[in-house]
Amino acid sequence: MCVKKITELRSQKGVLALLLLSIAAGRAASGATYAIDPGRSALTVKVFSSGLLSALGDDHVIRAPITSGSVEDSPAKVELAVDARRMTVLDPHLAPSKRAEVQEKMLGADVLNVARFAEIRFKSTAVKALAEGRWRVEGVLSLLGHSEPVSFDVALANGRFSGSATVSQRAFGIKPISIAAGTVKVKNEVTVEFEISTEPNAGR
Repeated sequence: MCVKKITELRSQKGVLALLLLSIAAGRAASGATYAIDPGRSALTVKVFSSGLLSALGDDHVIRAPITSGSVEDSPAKVELAVDARRMTVLDPHLAPSKRAEVQEKMLGADVLNVARFAEIRFKSTAVKALAEGRWRVEGVLSLLGHSEPVSFDVALANGRFSGSATVSQRAFGIKPISIAAGTVKVKNEVTVEFEISTEPNAGR
């Protein structure tokens, strides 16, 4: 084989190697995407009473399984969805009949109206690293046909993401319940705590 031909082949191999490296680098830069594990991920909503006679009111603890979603590491982003119809009032201090009444009220037209709005969604718009294993997440929460900005801190420990956010009921068109001429009522702001576990997405 002539020297010129050998030189051309070596040049072609060099171009091919650079192309493969570029493709590999591109894949690495795109980051990995992880599916949220529904069996090990959930929200806990805490609703507190207020007013002059708030001691007579009931605080409520509500469990909401995260049904789907994903976490991406580069660029960092998170999306999740909750089936509002599966939200459950825990309230162990309440009698079963009273707890069932609160459950019905929560899912009904005056509060979550799950017959019309079955899904609650969150999608991040920015994720900023605060420290090792800690981030500040900003995004949009969609509930009852309203979309409002929400921000919160997230920590990673033992393979699980956790954190909490404060959410205004009125921002989503929910009027906090008030009884006894307003002396016993539910606070407008509720606390949403979350624990999220992920698993690698196949084929990504």
